Amino acid sequence: MDDNKTLDQWEENLEQMVQELRKCQVDTTGVESCKPEENFCEKFFECELRKKYVLAVYESMNKGSSGGFEF
Repeated sequence: MDDNKTLDQWEENLEQMVQELRKCQVDTTGVESCKPEENFCEKFFECELRKKYVLAVYESMNKGSSGGFEF
């Protein structure tokens, strides 16, 4: 992420979730990806941290408004 850019609250939340997810992947499961491929986290579909990450991605895209995205 560009250090000169000021993050809004949704981008800050997303950055925090990315860090938590990466830490979990390495510390807890020893994998580098949650994706259901060869070496993936067996908790992929029921993982609460992953669900929070997906929500943070969605919220960062629509800046907290319901409905469409800003592209």
